[in-house]
Amino acid sequence: MMRFKNILILVCSICLLSGCDSILDVDQESAIIGNGFWNAPDDVNGYLTGIYNKFRGGSGTGTNGVMNTTYWLEDRGDTFEQGLESGVTPAWQQNLNNANAPNWLELYEVIQQCNMLLKYAPTIDYVNERDRSRAMAETVFIRSYVYFILIRTFGDVPLELEPTESDDKQPLPRMAAADVAQRLLTDLDQAIGLFPEEGVLNKSRASKPAAHALKAELLLWKAKVLQGNQADLEQALQSVQIALAAVSPMAEFSDIFATDSKKNAEILFSLHFQRDEKSDHYSSRLKPRNIFVQNAVNAAQIPYALNGARSVYAPSTKLIEAFAAYPHDKRTNVSIIRAVAANGSTIGIFDNKFRGTSFSDDRHYDNDIIIYRWGGLQLLYAEALAGLEQLNASVTALDEVRQRAGIGPYTGPQTKRSIEEAILNESFKENYFELKRWPDLVRFHFGGTIDAYEEVPNLQGKNIPLFFPIPQAQIDLNPLLEQTDGYIF
Repeated sequence: MMRFKNILILVCSICLLSGCDSILDVDQESAIIGNGFWNAPDDVNGYLTGIYNKFRGGSGTGTNGVMNTTYWLEDRGDTFEQGLESGVTPAWQQNLNNANAPNWLELYEVIQQCNMLLKYAPTIDYVNERDRSRAMAETVFIRSYVYFILIRTFGDVPLELEPTESDDKQPLPRMAAADVAQRLLTDLDQAIGLFPEEGVLNKSRASKPAAHALKAELLLWKAKVLQGNQADLEQALQSVQIALAAVSPMAEFSDIFATDSKKNAEILFSLHFQRDEKSDHYSSRLKPRNIFVQNAVNAAQIPYALNGARSVYAPSTKLIEAFAAYPHDKRTNVSIIRAVAANGSTIGIFDNKFRGTSFSDDRHYDNDIIIYRWGGLQLLYAEALAGLEQLNASVTALDEVRQRAGIGPYTGPQTKRSIEEAILNESFKENYFELKRWPDLVRFHFGGTIDAYEEVPNLQGKNIPLFFPIPQAQIDLNPLLEQTDGYIF
């Protein structure tokens, strides 16, 4: 393990010195890792640990990391408003252009690492072949998930399936998102076949049920955004049912997020956090520093911190109104909290879902990053059923989420569009701040249920595409890349 850490330090140093700006800038680190590194199963295990660490990411600010950020999958939605401090992103402002567009380098770095493991793991002698199969299955899952982020964010993207190990490798153009999605489905089927266990060994690691969850989500995206068909919806339904069989709902919504029950029965897959292991969870960007709430009459109930918290965003008025539509919704107080002054006025509104842990020195935001859990999967199940026009079954699935929340069954019109609107609205509250909202809005927009340009306040009156641009610097480095459709500079 020490050998692995030393190599990673060297890799990071080279990347910083060379100013890695493109997918091709990973060649130096590839040569280091590929040169005599792959000798034993422990090398694979250590490298896979590094992949998980990079997949999770470090600080929750900006675009630092793959999953530990709201940039890719939340900021462009309607969940946030400006908070008490500065730092909102161009994505939230909906003013993205070729100069301020986020770079996809960090995502492709994870893909590069996955490609390295998938190339070299088959060359190593294993006593237990199941261990090799599991490592490769987990790696295929992570690579597929990262590519899924890419096509949901940028649309068409380069598809790199071989590691870059020299500087003479030719650059790649962007591939149609539908073709990338089709390859990901093939890869996920491979991962499902490689996992030696049917169930979940470790909720902090990918598993066969988690691969089915990803497959279901990808198939719904393909069906609605990429001109898929009914067969995609039928396969999504099958896969989400397999994923749901591996979890069960917690009786109380609040128990899902309790620090002492990180790996509860509801969680299918989440990325582990521990104090001092990495920078705080991305939720720190909706938490107040103590100076803002120290005079609140309910200060003791607010998850503030002396350090680490930065209330760049606040829960949006739209979200607050969605919760307020049902005064007895059990999710409301679990999700958001008001800091109240002595005169009854509101000092600020903050996230309350990911409260972290209060230690003697300070509060640290050490909640795991949830990838898949029962509540979100149940709503994907309801969505697939609605897409197949199995409306009664869809409402029954939706009502299981509503009943736990204490808001009673759905009583609206029994039409496909109305039920889909109800599913989207329920996901808004159930999956609040779990990196689901922006993909939900885009999926239901292209599916014809909503108009995202009316749903998101910062999109109203604008003609900006729903997919991100790529930086001009990226195009300058790789002339085969073309700018995302709809951006004119």
